Amino acid sequence: MVILIDTNVILDYFVSRKPFTDTAENILRLCLTQKCRGYIAAHSISNIFYILRKQFTAAERKKMLLELCQFVEVAGIQRKQVIDALINENFIDLEDCLQAECARAINADYIVTRNITDFSASLTPVILPEIFLEKMAAQ
Repeated sequence: MVILIDTNVILDYFVSRKPFTDTAENILRLCLTQKCRGYIAAHSISNIFYILRKQFTAAERKKMLLELCQFVEVAGIQRKQVIDALINENFIDLEDCLQAECARAINADYIVTRNITDFSASLTPVILPEIFLEKMAAQ
């Protein structure tokens, strides 16, 4: 199973956002134990680094992201995908469209996100973190 993990799920883990922390941790554990192949979009790295600036030092943020990259792949994005996202009228948020383009490029089975409605135009199916965990437990 290949998943693209949306930024909000990673942030849930890093800042221990209740009640989402355990779910995010369990998803990352599946990636760590190679029960699924997890990806994060390359642009999410800089977004997370910026968002966490008030809570963690630059050194702490780099360490956190380096550790994440030990067991989660990074999905890059090419010029064509950026252009496709820029001209895509079906997404309200460019960042979400870029996430969807990354998911499509890696042939992800799902985008795991808490913001399902933001991905209504995604060609890759979207799934809530807790529903994804239920699917994985059923396998």
